[in-house]
Order: sequence, then C-alpha cells, then structure tokens
Amino acid sequence: MSNAVISLILGGGSGTRLYPLTRKRSKPAVPVAGKYRLVDIPISNCLNADMNRIFVLTQFNSASLNKHIKNTYHFSHFSKAFVDILAAEQTPDNPTWYQGTADAVRQCLHHIDNYEFEYILILSGDQLYQMDFREMLQHHIESQAEVSIATIPVNAKDASDFGILKTDNTGLITSFTEKPKQDVLAPWASPVSDEMQSEGRVYLASMGIYIFSRQTLYDLLNGQESSTDFGKELIPYAINADMKVVSYQYTGYWTDIGNISSFWEANLGLTDEIPKFNLFDESHIIYSRARMLPPAKISGTMKNTIISDGSIILDSQLERCVVGIRTRIGRNSVITNSYVMGADYYQTLEDLEKAKGKGHPPMGIGDNCVINNAIIDKNCSIGNNVRINVGDPLPDGDHEKYAVKDGIVVIKNGMVLPDGFVI
Repeated sequence: MSNAVISLILGGGSGTRLYPLTRKRSKPAVPVAGKYRLVDIPISNCLNADMNRIFVLTQFNSASLNKHIKNTYHFSHFSKAFVDILAAEQTPDNPTWYQGTADAVRQCLHHIDNYEFEYILILSGDQLYQMDFREMLQHHIESQAEVSIATIPVNAKDASDFGILKTDNTGLITSFTEKPKQDVLAPWASPVSDEMQSEGRVYLASMGIYIFSRQTLYDLLNGQESSTDFGKELIPYAINADMKVVSYQYTGYWTDIGNISSFWEANLGLTDEIPKFNLFDESHIIYSRARMLPPAKISGTMKNTIISDGSIILDSQLERCVVGIRTRIGRNSVITNSYVMGADYYQTLEDLEKAKGKGHPPMGIGDNCVINNAIIDKNCSIGNNVRINVGDPLPDGDHEKYAVKDGIVVIKNGMVLPDGFVI
C-alpha cells in the first residue's frame, strides 16, 4: 500500500523560537547530529517505509534547504521515486503566501492532482523521531479511518505544551483541546497501555503527523476555505463533524525541535551511552548528502562525544559534545555540553592569508579555549583563549555575535570571536 501514498513535509514558519539558528535558514535546514539536516529525519522515515513520493513545502529562508534537497535525494531514472520542492508562490488566483499548515497544503493541491494516490501523509519538518509509517497506514486502513493522527502519551506536566486528544476504547478521537492547563486535565485522560498508565502518561498529545484519505482531505480543504491550520482548525472541525478521526498511538522516542533548549538537549542526548534516538539502527537509516569527506583525525581526549567526518581535533578535551563536519579544534581547549556545527568548506591557504590580514583567526576553535553549554553555528572563527559560558548563569539576550537562550550561548553563523573574547 506504500505506493498509494503521497507524502507532504511542511517546511514550517519563520522559526523565531529557534533563532538565531534560523537567522539565515529555515527550521528544516538546521544541522542536526553533526552531519544531517532536520528535514532528513522525516524524509528518511518515508524512504525507510517505502513511501518515496515526497514533496517538501517551503517558504521562509528556503535557499539552503532547497540546495540540500537538490544535492541529496537522487533516484534512478527508472524509478517513480522523488523528493521535490513546492515553494510558496503567488499566482493570479492566489496572491498570498502560505497562511498556515492547512493553507500550504491547499495551495499545493493542484501540483499533486495528476498523481495516483489514495492517502496523503502530512509531516512536520522539524521533529526528531524514528517511526514506521507503514504501521500507521495499516492502522488507518484497518480502522477505516478518514483521518489518522499520530499521538504520543504524555504526563500531566508535559500535556500543557501540546494539543491533547481524547479517545474512546476503540481509538476514535472524540474531542480536542489546545494546550490545556493542568487544573482542567483530569477529564482528558485516554485509554493507554499498562506501561504508559504506570508512568502516568495517560494524555494523548498530537504529534502533528497525519494521514488523510484523499477525498477526505480535498473535502476538508475545499469545504473550509477560511481554515488555515490543521491542528487548530481543520482537525477540531473534523472531530466535531463526526468524521472518523482515529488515534495511532506511538510510544517510541519523539521530540519537537521547537526552541533552542529542546534542540540542544536533543543533540546532546545522542551522546548518551544508550541514546533514545538510535543513529546506528540499520532498519531506520538516516539519509543525507554524501560529501566524500576524509575521516576525522583526533589527538585529544573524548568522552561521550560524536565526531563527524572531516574534523581535525588536536590535543583538547571534549565531553558530551556533538562535533559537526570539517570542524577544527586547536590545542588545550576544553569543550563540554556543546554542539559545534562545523563548516561548509575548508579554508584554502589564500583564505587563511586573507583572514590573517583582517586579524581574524582561522575557521574553527583555537587553542586554550573553554566552552560550556553552547551551540557554535557553522563557519565560525573562534580565536585563542576564548571563554564561553563558564561563569555565572547568563541572562537571555540577543547580541551582535551571539544570543543567549535558557542559559545556552548560541554563536551566530559565520561570526568571528577574536583572541581572548569572553562571553
């Protein structure tokens, strides 16, 4: 049945909560786990499920995302598989940009009309998870659903951050509430497994992953033209209209990369001895661009650290770090609890001479630096004896070269921190 599916991956809005990582790129284009982009996660989940006809809907800061997809996802000329970009476009009939998730899909329907499919899988481009969509599709078919929503059981503390769905014993969704306060949560508990019950995870949060039967989606989008968002408008409408909207419960690892702290925690979680998100699972391969980089060269001391291809790390100490591609780290530096994204290219001798003439250090991290609780965006040049986030907790704020959010320092893309710079 996988060939009966078209997948639509939503590129997201302006990504203000992930700023400054989204200063020059869209959320799905943000580097994750050292060598991937966030959009690689939903695309890989689709490809692993044999659902290989995929559109990515883009709008904000989309140049780097478009380039990544173009350079990454190539298929045989004899295959019907594709990963194509549907960029927001103004037309004589529709002069507006995408106004929300549902409106984005509505505006793209004419692009997918000519394809044969029975079901549409709608995904977010900024989540970290490994799900077999074939199981969700089978559940959708067997339950004769018109709409299926992937849900994850959460506890009372987390429930207030999500849209919560209430189901009956058959999995039929009977009602929906958006980010309920804890004092009104009790009636919103749903049937869950004994294991989830024992952990207090009895509230079903929407994961923003939907399967629509084709005609159902067309009827909803064309019949509710003023509705621009799935989670806030179309899904509640479908439930209240007594359509067959069912829950597909997922109990694996899933996180919504909504802000800097969740992004930082998700990446550093990959360094755990047994990570919740398993990059080494061959049944859930994460695909990305093949860059043909040399292996990493390491002279330092590493503990719970992921090192990506093409990196050169001299005699330094790293603990609980994710190191991206082409990263250079000098001698006697100590880096902890940090994500260093690396670089898009190696500097040539000419580049190094030009940088030296401007008084700039080489790209990467210099000697004798101390860095803690930080995210170093791509193509940064950090000099010697730089100290980042090693003193008292820093207040949130946006500065010329960096931003601070929830105690995490984010060095902006391409910034130069001279020798002795202190944050």
